[in-house]
Amino acid sequence: MQVIKARELGFCMGVRRAVDMMEAAAGELGPITSLGSTVHNPQVVDRLRSHGVDVIATLDEADTRPVAITAHGVGPQVLRELRSRGADVVDTTCPIVTRAQQWAKKLTDEGFGVIIFGDPAHKEVRGILGWANGKILTMKHESDLDVPLPDWMPSRVGVLSQTTETEAHFARFVQKLLTAHMERISELRVINTLCNATTSQQAATEELARQVDLMVVVGGRESANTRHLAEVAREHGVETHHVEAAAEIDRGWLAGHERVGVAAGASTPDAVIDEVVARLHELAADDPPVARPASDARPGGRPATR
Repeated sequence: MQVIKARELGFCMGVRRAVDMMEAAAGELGPITSLGSTVHNPQVVDRLRSHGVDVIATLDEADTRPVAITAHGVGPQVLRELRSRGADVVDTTCPIVTRAQQWAKKLTDEGFGVIIFGDPAHKEVRGILGWANGKILTMKHESDLDVPLPDWMPSRVGVLSQTTETEAHFARFVQKLLTAHMERISELRVINTLCNATTSQQAATEELARQVDLMVVVGGRESANTRHLAEVAREHGVETHHVEAAAEIDRGWLAGHERVGVAAGASTPDAVIDEVVARLHELAADDPPVARPASDARPGGRPATR
């Protein structure tokens, strides 16, 4: 059995920057707190805790320690509240998220109604909403466009995306917005706020899914970008399992499979990916190879490489 890693996987620039900034701040200032989990990955959170970074869920839990803003960002009201308390703030907001926040503010300042394509419950989206000064909607699915736009939505519309959405889903959403509500829209501005690193990982996962007959996607259960990688793989008809750690891998998944692809979300540490790959090799070594005729190869598949 071959185990093949996606050409792009693991820590993105924004996550690595946030982790490095928090570790440096804890080393320089002493113990600090993080307003929410730094990233949606339990191993990263545990690593930071060992370096003196505790997680708090709300501002009410803040004490005299410096407070770090996570890579997901927050609204300006949270920053104002922290500074009014005299707290030292370590702002690790991903620059790509900051760009989305700035566009939400700019568009609403200019009188556009704004639609954000993303999960309204996600921390990043809630933060972006906080920067908007006007009329704004959040839509999680294309089906949300099946009903009329609210009467208060202006005819000039700006569209942003949660940074971890997929290109294909965002493109379909924009297309449906136009076809379903053209009569309401006099001007449409589409701002591509997708994360380049996340988009590259999705493309690499799609490419790998065409070459293998089983995919293992590694990352936190709460990680939106990791869940999207699993969706990308499944959309190509490949059996796909999402795991947080190597211990979750079931030996039975490997039965009858010759090529296993490994992809990982942007908040997944290299060490966790390496453990998953090692575990797959270990399980494969315990089982005898399964011979298959050449005619059973995946249609359109390319020779796999390590």
